[in-house]
Amino acid sequence: MPTSENRVLIIDDDLELCELVTEYLGSQAFDVEAVQRGEQGVELALSGKYSLVVLDVMLPGIDGFEALRRIRARSAMPVLMLTARGDDVDRIIGLELGADDYLPKPFNPRELAARIRAILRRATLREQATREHAASEHLTVGDVEMDLGTRQVRRDGRLIQLTSAEFDLLEVLLRAAGHVVDRKELFQTVLDRDPLPMDRSIDMHVSHLRRKLGHEHGGVERIKSIRGVGYIYTCVSTDASMTRNETTDALD
Repeated sequence: MPTSENRVLIIDDDLELCELVTEYLGSQAFDVEAVQRGEQGVELALSGKYSLVVLDVMLPGIDGFEALRRIRARSAMPVLMLTARGDDVDRIIGLELGADDYLPKPFNPRELAARIRAILRRATLREQATREHAASEHLTVGDVEMDLGTRQVRRDGRLIQLTSAEFDLLEVLLRAAGHVVDRKELFQTVLDRDPLPMDRSIDMHVSHLRRKLGHEHGGVERIKSIRGVGYIYTCVSTDASMTRNETTDALD
């Protein structure tokens, strides 16, 4: 039976596809609503009634990119973009604007359901981690500090705005600072799935982190690509450290 944790909003003007996906996801215990226009989709997405949005790029009125911009301006809710198969530009733009993941059309509804479950599973784990780290666990490497409780990142004391996927990716890299992290492991840990052929989702998220944090620190390349293997956070001029500030009961 559908629950409030698996309400999915589909924004796509392909009525046949919407009917097919709604029927299939409904059989998989999802509560699905579909709309065909971007403006209406944004309004519903921001209503707080849904746990995830499936958003097509090509829409009448405002397109999927503009819809995503408007959603991201006010919400960090998970968004899965639907893109044309083989159109790398759409995928790159969607990830640049803060999409959590993408799925090329045409797709198998079972694959869509699997992607949705993976994204929602990651969102649930993030919420649990936030509650568990309410006492503020900090991870610091060089000039970058992560507060796992508030999910905030600062560089040289300045707050850096990251998407959920970027935050999770940075956490993995910082915890392994000085060591190579396999690219497939990053896909599985950050996106909760294996990479597809020619899949550059993680590479795009790494590119965003480089831009937001700065490509270098102290003359050292911050996140280095190890060809054919993965990535390494090499900025370790200051030893990596993690602290947990435990709160105490002041009511003696």
